[in-house]
Amino acid sequence: MRNDELLALDRAHVWHPYGPMPGRAEPLVVASASGVRLRLAEPAEGHAELIDGMSSWWSAVHGYNHPVLNEAARGQLDRMSHVMFGGLTHEPAVRLAARLVEITPEPLRHVFLSDSGSVAVEVAAKMCLQYWRSLGRPAKRRLLTWRGGYHGDTWQPMSVCDPEGGMHQLWSGVLQQQLFVGEPPAAYEESYAELLRTAIARHADELAAVIVEPVVQGAGGMRFHDPGYLRVLREACDAHGVLLVFDEIATGFGRTGTLFAADQAGVSPDVMCLGKALTGGYLSMAATLCTSAVADGISRGEVPVLAHGPTFMGNPLASAVACASIDLLLSQDWALEVKRIESGLRAGLAGAESIPGVRDVRVLGAIGVVQLDHEIDMAAATRAAVREGVWLRPFRDLVYTMPPYVTEDADLARICAAVRAAAAAG
Repeated sequence: MRNDELLALDRAHVWHPYGPMPGRAEPLVVASASGVRLRLAEPAEGHAELIDGMSSWWSAVHGYNHPVLNEAARGQLDRMSHVMFGGLTHEPAVRLAARLVEITPEPLRHVFLSDSGSVAVEVAAKMCLQYWRSLGRPAKRRLLTWRGGYHGDTWQPMSVCDPEGGMHQLWSGVLQQQLFVGEPPAAYEESYAELLRTAIARHADELAAVIVEPVVQGAGGMRFHDPGYLRVLREACDAHGVLLVFDEIATGFGRTGTLFAADQAGVSPDVMCLGKALTGGYLSMAATLCTSAVADGISRGEVPVLAHGPTFMGNPLASAVACASIDLLLSQDWALEVKRIESGLRAGLAGAESIPGVRDVRVLGAIGVVQLDHEIDMAAATRAAVREGVWLRPFRDLVYTMPPYVTEDADLARICAAVRAAAAAG
């Protein structure tokens, strides 16, 4: 198919994320990908290839077309690509669940597999609500979180995204009203810690759980906060009989510099959500882990099962690739690579504060963020990055990068140059 034919059909029929129908902006057509490069069907701004500064929305931590992951997919494809998980089981899913229990913080013991991060959060919310119903306390049915968060685009996750600054304001008055406290400050402030304690204590009788993104708030604004707040939440939830959920879909598997962001605080949640990098960006898959206390509580209820079962739950192909991706990550000094990327981002973004309109520059692990003092011109900023030979996806007032961990220093420098150029153009 010619590129112009493909784009015409795309405009007529394909609804892209967070876009209108029909589309107004013309997307770039990717013909193939390898390493950290996206090869375009037709050159853009003089470039036939673009360095991917986004890890395909933070998932392709090993880059593209990786031989280890390719082999895992091929080997499983020859055995079976899918089989229903109801009443059946198989080795890839069992191995994956056992591996996740092994590497996540104690005492997470049980794994519910699903097919997207948003569904993983839905499952987490359902676990918490059903836990309290099973214990005879159905009034505990609300969730508490802090502002500035993002947990997905399905129903329960939307209700705990920022109700004013997020992308789901359209649904205010329709979604269940959850409880919110202010955005967590970057540095530890005892006054904010006390705010968290007070809110949990005051609403304990109606709270099923507190849910937060630990250390890094992702698509809600790419803000970082002190890990000490996670310890405050853990202590307050324990003191007042409230479950604690960590959404590690964006932060899991090394992105913040520790394997899981919770590791920076030395605490464990009652429920943890994983996704994105779980399969190295190869296939859509997510997981919701919980403690034995949560699972046992649900099992003691009038309805002793978690009434959820996605068709592609535990998909063998995705499970096999996820196992291979985790093994690949842990077989190398991933922490050193993330630290190298962090150093490269700090060096490459140094001085970006002097660009007119830039409000803040921040780096943590393999995450680099330039925040503007105005809404970005996404089209202009994207073009500026592409002129540098880099793919970025700015949003709201942010130009940011989450590069694959295999990004070499020279490519990292080009990514930083593109972030600066996008900030200047936006």
